Amino acid sequence: MTTLRLRPEGPADTGPVRRVLAAAFARPDVLAPPEVGLVEELRGTDAWIPELAMIVEYGGELVGYALLTRVRLHHDGGAAPALALGPVAVAPHRQRVGHGTAVVQAALDAATELGERLVVVLGDPAFYRRFGFTRADRMGLTSPWSGLGDPWQALVLPPDTSGDGPVPGGEVLFPPPWSKV
Repeated sequence: MTTLRLRPEGPADTGPVRRVLAAAFARPDVLAPPEVGLVEELRGTDAWIPELAMIVEYGGELVGYALLTRVRLHHDGGAAPALALGPVAVAPHRQRVGHGTAVVQAALDAATELGERLVVVLGDPAFYRRFGFTRADRMGLTSPWSGLGDPWQALVLPPDTSGDGPVPGGEVLFPPPWSKV
């Protein structure tokens, strides 16, 4: 029986993560998709949270990846930490069998365990809706991508035991590597 294993990325996973990202986001007009560079640059920033770089292995092969990194939510009351989900990638030969769903859920579960409260993502609403993501603009959240409508999404992680009340609206600021995507 082949086993599915979910775990945080380790130092030996850098090459396999790069290969999965390159294959999943391959385009004929670029040598290396920007998602590869994004992950490599984020690793060297304060936005990187090692426990939230999740991989999925199938039969000992790294076949999927989901990354949550630190962003800041600026609102009238000041600033608050939040997370950005992405990139999410699954090797083409293992897509549409649940590995993407599994690795995203593992990343969101890890973020919840760390006490994180808010996650934003730019992606396919049909995929992210299954985790509870909704349009971020309806929560009053803006970003460089908020004009895209439905793909700009947010999720408030359960349980909210902070007593802070609802997540305030405001501008989500991404670390500099995101400007290249």
